[in-house]
Amino acid sequence: MKPADVCVAVLVAVIWGLAFVASRIALNEFSPELMTTLRFAIAALPCLFVARPNVSWGVLASIAFTLFLGQFLAQAFAIAHGVPVGLSSVIVQSQALFTIGFAALLFGERPGAWQGVGIGVATVGLLMICGTVGYDFSVGAFAILMISPLSFAAGNLLLRRAVGVPMFDLFAWLCLVAALPLFALTLVSNGPEPTWHALTHMSLTGLICVISLGTVSTSIAYWLWGRLLRDYPAAQVVPFALLVPFVGSAASSMAFGETFGPLRLAGMVTVIGGIAVMLLSKRPTEKQVLPKVA
Repeated sequence: MKPADVCVAVLVAVIWGLAFVASRIALNEFSPELMTTLRFAIAALPCLFVARPNVSWGVLASIAFTLFLGQFLAQAFAIAHGVPVGLSSVIVQSQALFTIGFAALLFGERPGAWQGVGIGVATVGLLMICGTVGYDFSVGAFAILMISPLSFAAGNLLLRRAVGVPMFDLFAWLCLVAALPLFALTLVSNGPEPTWHALTHMSLTGLICVISLGTVSTSIAYWLWGRLLRDYPAAQVVPFALLVPFVGSAASSMAFGETFGPLRLAGMVTVIGGIAVMLLSKRPTEKQVLPKVA
């Protein structure tokens, strides 16, 4: 990779890591539903200027509901209900484990030997983290958080159905498709009056957080990431995502004083180590042919 693109990849990882902290701050003012709605409504503004990509509404909806709505709404609910920000950033990155697992189950893409080792190591790390559940956050909150990497993994595979389309245009429309049902959910779960009150009484800090989540960590970061994946093999780009939990954990420690007990810290390091083995291992060369979607 060119040095400039290495810097871009690191920048994206830093942006995504800091986004966990911005989400935690925004949740002090907004419900999980409203914060996620605002994030994607802001990120969907480019739809006013770019045409819908040449993919069906069904494909758009399936990707938007998993890669965006399911992933980020589960994150927001879990963080709002006490799951520490640093731990959340690690759990979300376990999507690599589930992506490989789903690909093996659904498409017969057998992982290589080292990928299998990585899956085993990451699974042990998750089990170690599970052993700390119930001390400072509930089992229910942890279960909700686990929806995030599962949705992320499903979205990764569904994203294959949208080949050959401009990344920026695609992500803008995915945000729009996610924002509309999220807004309806917000009105139903929060009520119109509380929603309006939250919007009209937001602080400058809350406004800056949701704008940064919508523009920087969603629109800009996903576009940059998609450009890198377009220009370089995934094996060169994806490992930079390993920086996200380190940035998220360090930022959370500085911003909120988050600490990690020995078992949880060991589990987090083990998960990241397993993911590193999976991402850096040599992949099988054969490509899976997916059925065409109308």
